[in-house]
Amino acid sequence: MPDPILLEIYRNKLSSIAEEMGLVLQRSAFSPNIKERKDLSCAVFDARGRLIAQAEHIPVHLGSMPMSVMSALRNVSFRDGDVVILNDPFRGGTHLPDVTMIEPVFVKGSLEFFVANRAHHADIGGYSFGSMPISNSIFQEGLVIPPIKIVEGGRFNESALELILSNVRTAEERKGDLQAQMMANNVGVKRLKELVEERGLSEVRAYMEELINYSERVMRATIRKVPDGVYEFEDFLEDDGAGNRDLRIHLRLEIKGDEAILDFSDSCDQTKGCVNAVRAITLSAVYYVFISLVEFSIPNNEGCFKPIRVITRRGSILDAEFPSAVAGGNVETSQRIVDVVLGALSRAIPSRVPAASQGSMNNVAVGGIDPRSGKPFAYYETIGGGMGASKYGDGESAVHSHMTNTMNTPVEALEHAYPFLVKEYSVRKDSGGRGLNRGGDGIVREIEFLSEVEVTVISERRRIPPYGLFGGNPGKVGENYIVLGRKRKKMPSKFRVELKKGSGLRIETPGGGGYA
Repeated sequence: MPDPILLEIYRNKLSSIAEEMGLVLQRSAFSPNIKERKDLSCAVFDARGRLIAQAEHIPVHLGSMPMSVMSALRNVSFRDGDVVILNDPFRGGTHLPDVTMIEPVFVKGSLEFFVANRAHHADIGGYSFGSMPISNSIFQEGLVIPPIKIVEGGRFNESALELILSNVRTAEERKGDLQAQMMANNVGVKRLKELVEERGLSEVRAYMEELINYSERVMRATIRKVPDGVYEFEDFLEDDGAGNRDLRIHLRLEIKGDEAILDFSDSCDQTKGCVNAVRAITLSAVYYVFISLVEFSIPNNEGCFKPIRVITRRGSILDAEFPSAVAGGNVETSQRIVDVVLGALSRAIPSRVPAASQGSMNNVAVGGIDPRSGKPFAYYETIGGGMGASKYGDGESAVHSHMTNTMNTPVEALEHAYPFLVKEYSVRKDSGGRGLNRGGDGIVREIEFLSEVEVTVISERRRIPPYGLFGGNPGKVGENYIVLGRKRKKMPSKFRVELKKGSGLRIETPGGGGYA
């Protein structure tokens, strides 16, 4: 019988390793997207590739990272001192800007653990600056990296790095961010070896196993509190950027005792545009919601996933096949999956579930030549919005919600790093849905460009509002504008445009739904 106090100590020791990895990555990174926004995630795995511990980083990364580790295990033979890099969405990744690095931990010649991190790179090549294009094929979205060794036997693979840097617009920044990822993993390896030296390998293995068992027991107990039955819900993505509208995401949720079966088979087919999600994204969104139902903090690990079965249909928008465009699936479709799962659960446990939050990450990618240096720059950001209200109170305003857990980019950092002038950054008043409890308000971000730029926006909830619950009003839809002098031109939810110096971009993000 494991010692419950020692179990809690192990839980905190292992999660703190992942947290320290994240701090090293953040502080060592070159790009504002990683350094300021913390668009990164770190985790610890056992030798079988099972998730053991993770930092409190980004849900859409952490729920899918186990598939990256398993893909690496299937495709690469690990030796001590190796580091594997990958971003291929069809081999364990999510979308191409999310680059994952995986490093094994050997103890006395035996492979015992892995550490891994994932960071969103502001450019990875492809059709447009920022590598978030309005695409119709994975080949337009950037450089596809299968699981390969970027470090082999402790020796850096200079050829692999040169290949990567030759396919991106901001090579110096990318090199710095990749090196930061390597340093983060090095810290994780060091800390795990120190833990084994302190406590002994057999004890570390035993308590890792018990942490998985503990999380499984808690998740089963949580599901058991949901009434048995079948609950259905559907919502829609507005468009795919390629002319296809009202893309259906349908869920049939069945609760049977201490297990949940989520069947998304009736969702629409994969589409031409960039909002297709690979299965890893769908799993991430589902796991995030069910972990959120647990009434106290537990280790987020493999055990949380065991009572949950997710059914997807190959070739659908939630389990897309190669070579589908997937840049927006990670950021927009993941949010809608969460809305659908919460909507179904609201019919089973109405007092536990909030109304829809803003339902978009409001992705903005801007690139061009910085006149201050004469070098290319690539800026990427997601912008927060309103959270949905619940039985217990109003939704929070001007925050990132659900599948994104990043910070904002401060005005000072934006204007320092890029040829931008921030004209407005404020709370979008009265954009939350009315109700007994109100939805949170969105954000207004307006930027004037001090050079010629290419702008890409991928957003949602510009036509279909975030739903309210039980009579609460929906949140206000978002709006996108190009600013040309004193005039504003309203733009669709997804667009790419080239703008001259002195023009601008204004994003008004959605509010959350109300709860009556």
